[in-house]
Amino acid sequence: MKGLAAENEFHIGEEGMMHNGSGRVKRMFSMTAVSVILLFSLFFRAGTADAAVPVLIDSYIIKDLGYSRVFMSKDSDRLIRPASLTKILTCVLAIESGKLDQIVVIPREATLVEPSKAGFRTGDRIRLIDLVKASMVSSSNDAAFAIAMHLSGSVKGFAAAMNYRARAIGMKHSSFTNPAGFDTGEYSGNLSTAEDLLVLTEYAIRLPHFNDMAMIGSVIVPEYRTGKMFLLRTHNKLLARYPYAVGIKTGFTRRAGKCLIARAQKNGRDMLLVMLNARGDRWGIAEEMFEKAFSTSESTFRRFAEAGEGGLRRLDHSAWGGKSKLQ
Repeated sequence: MKGLAAENEFHIGEEGMMHNGSGRVKRMFSMTAVSVILLFSLFFRAGTADAAVPVLIDSYIIKDLGYSRVFMSKDSDRLIRPASLTKILTCVLAIESGKLDQIVVIPREATLVEPSKAGFRTGDRIRLIDLVKASMVSSSNDAAFAIAMHLSGSVKGFAAAMNYRARAIGMKHSSFTNPAGFDTGEYSGNLSTAEDLLVLTEYAIRLPHFNDMAMIGSVIVPEYRTGKMFLLRTHNKLLARYPYAVGIKTGFTRRAGKCLIARAQKNGRDMLLVMLNARGDRWGIAEEMFEKAFSTSESTFRRFAEAGEGGLRRLDHSAWGGKSKLQ
């Protein structure tokens, strides 16, 4: 179906070779050992505590929702382009509007946006709740713009509503210019922080409909004028890759890089992660970060919750260049 575009990913392939002869085996072993050392030096801190740490993620924060404590973070108050994570706020405004059952007539302006798109045409009639699903599941920019124009009459008016609601929710530093997360040209200045996006997502998961939409792998959106059906699929590969993942939203633009807000639940624990501009395999990084958090004992989390952040020493978390708040 036209109009759907998946986010670009980077994959590194590895090939192994075996050789006969002791000399060649020794050389191969030597080269392998050097390669392993170099590989580990890219990801982990070596030597003193002030050694340089490789930056794989510009900003992140991970929180245990059960104990309401941040587990790890890095530059979480830094203003960064959030790309399509912006659509979470767009969907919050739509859910709170009380108009989810209304039919939205797709305006021409919404069809002219850049991909990812569902492929709606001018004049198509789509329920508002289905536009919300399209925005969350396949990150459809045309759906997000249609939501904005239906609720506020213009993108500019909706952006003003977004910023007002963001402040009311408790997002102290964010500034939104459009409902989709574009960050160039007339939409420059669409910025947020990992902390603000965590606040937004914690708010959103308490709303009706949101959690169901956040974990959908695919959705069929009906068009009520022609009867056409749009099949939309998620970009969130973590849902299929990590068995404890329960959604929430991906994001990508060339300037913002790879962004992700993810939630995972394991053995009664509930974790929420925000990462902005991750370089490399964000799905693998997210999985590792979740497992690191889940592997920390509940007694440690409980002790941290009782003592407060000042009660435990902050430790360097070398793998991602941030700080662990648990000992």
